[in-house]
Amino acid sequence: MIYALDSNIISYMLKGDKQVQGRFQAEIENGNLYAVAPLVYYEVKRGLVFVNAKAKLREFDNLCKNGLMGDMNLSVWETVIELYVNLRRQGKPIEDADLFISAYCLVNSYTLVTNNTRHFENVNGLNLADWKA
Repeated sequence: MIYALDSNIISYMLKGDKQVQGRFQAEIENGNLYAVAPLVYYEVKRGLVFVNAKAKLREFDNLCKNGLMGDMNLSVWETVIELYVNLRRQGKPIEDADLFISAYCLVNSYTLVTNNTRHFENVNGLNLADWKA
């Protein structure tokens, strides 16, 4: 299985949250892989750069080097548009960032690990996991 880590899960890891770090380690030991979506990379890195968190930046860069990094290719963009239209027509729109993360996971068949499952619950076909639950 490949897990895509949401920004909040990466933040927990960088803050030393034992529960999330333990689950992450267990999944890696079980042969599972992880990915960082381009938008998540942007969200996390911009915050770390802004506060000049050099040690956490190194830790984050190492995390990214050892994980899968994908592209926001045309399939992802088309899926974002489809999700936006469908959710808006249902009266259940979600934030653009969450649309991009959802589409990235759907196109790549990744399970999204997030502590904000409520943000993504209306995205059909998206597999979710909450390592803080």
